[in-house]
Amino acid sequence: QIPRSTCSESCRPGYRKAVRPGEAICCFDCVQCSTGEISTQDDAAECMKCPDDHWSNERQDECIPKPIEFLSYEEPMGAILAVISISCTAISLTVLCIFIKYQDTPIVKANNRELSYLLLVALMLSFLCSLIFIGKPRAVTCMLRQAAFGIIFALCVSCVLAKTIMVVIAFNATKPNSNLKKWMGPKVSNTTAMICTIIQVIICIVWLASSPPFPEQNMKSQIGVIIIECNEGSTTAFWCVLGYMGLLAIISFIVAFLARNLPDSFNEAKFITFSMLVFVSVWLAFIPAYLSTRGKYMVTVELFAILASSAGLLVCIFFPKCYIILLRPDMNTREHLMGK
Repeated sequence: QIPRSTCSESCRPGYRKAVRPGEAICCFDCVQCSTGEISTQDDAAECMKCPDDHWSNERQDECIPKPIEFLSYEEPMGAILAVISISCTAISLTVLCIFIKYQDTPIVKANNRELSYLLLVALMLSFLCSLIFIGKPRAVTCMLRQAAFGIIFALCVSCVLAKTIMVVIAFNATKPNSNLKKWMGPKVSNTTAMICTIIQVIICIVWLASSPPFPEQNMKSQIGVIIIECNEGSTTAFWCVLGYMGLLAIISFIVAFLARNLPDSFNEAKFITFSMLVFVSVWLAFIPAYLSTRGKYMVTVELFAILASSAGLLVCIFFPKCYIILLRPDMNTREHLMGK
C-alpha cells in the first residue's frame, strides 16, 4: 500500500489552510474564513475579501449582495408614522374648517385670526413634510427634507412668537396714554412672522447653494448592511437651522411665560407657554437620541420629534378654543373673554 503524503484532511471551500508550527508542511489546520471573506476552492491558502457592497454567506464560500436598509412605507414603523402624519394633517384641516366656519365669533377673532389660519396651514405642512423622510433617499428628497422642515417649522414658531408678542402689546395698549395702540392689528404680527421665517429661508438657501445634502451608501455603521441615508452636506448648516428654530422657540417661551399672569382677556399666553414647553422638551430630547442612532432609526427619531412637537402646538393652542366653540358656546362671548 502506497503511504499517504499528507497528515491532514483537505480544507473545503469556506476555509483556508493554516500550517502547524514545527510540523511538516503537509500538516495544517482548516480555519474558517473571517466574516466578509470567502474561499471558493479546496485547500485554499488565503481567503478573499468580498467587495464593499457584498458580504459572505453563512458557508463563507460565496459573496452575496448586502441587504439595503432605509425607512420605507412597506415596513411597520414607516407605515405607522405615515398614518400618524396623514391623521394629524386631517385633524389640523378640521380645526381650520371649524375656525373658518366660526370666524366671526369672539374667540376666533381674538389675537389675529389670520395668524391662526397661517399657523394651522403651517402645522398641516409640517405634518405632511414628515412624509418626505419616508422612502428611499434620493437627491431631490435629501435636499427637500431638512430645508422644508426647517422653513415650515420656523414659520410655525414665528407665528407662535408673533401671537405671544401681540398678547403683550394688546395688554399694554389698554393702559392710559399708551403709545402701543398704533402697533395693534394684524400687520405687526404678520410682519414679525414673515421676517423671522425669511431669516430661516436665507439660511436654507445658503446651505443648499454651498453644501447641499445628498444620498449616500453607508457601509460602515452596520456590519453586512448597506444603509442608504442622506448626508447633510454641511453639519454646521444643519445645526444652524435647528439652532435658529430653537432660539425662536425659547424666545416665545420666555415671553409667553412672563405674560402668563395677564388678565383673562389675554390668557392665550398660558396655552402658548405650555405648547412651547412641550416643543422645547421634545427637541432637547431629540438631540442626544439623534446623535446616538444611525440609518433608519435616526430618521425615525427625527420624524417622531417633528410629529410630537407639531402635535403639541396643535393640541395646546387650538384644542381649548375648539372645546369652547363646539361644546361651550356660552363661553364664546365678548363679555366672557373680557372677564366678568
